[in-house]
Amino acid sequence: MPRNHPAFFIIYLLLLAPIGAVVLIAALLLFGVEPRVVFAPGNALKFLFEVCGVQVANRVAVVSTVLCYWIVFAAVGFVWEARRGSAALRTGQR
Repeated sequence: MPRNHPAFFIIYLLLLAPIGAVVLIAALLLFGVEPRVVFAPGNALKFLFEVCGVQVANRVAVVSTVLCYWIVFAAVGFVWEARRGSAALRTGQR
């Protein structure tokens, strides 16, 4: 199987990126970052729901925070794949 097989990227997006997001949140909390800072993206979304008149539970803020960090990991993965693909095209390795 070639190294740039799309299955590796799918495994990264569906398995490693979400686990990385959870580990990042746990590490930030473990090293003393205030929870209001770690969960700021989720609390912002919760605030937007409350402005619209919808009361949501704290778990919505937690899940949306994990989703936000997962999106960051996914974006980094997409950039990594795009740069690696363009470098392979320049050198003729594909």
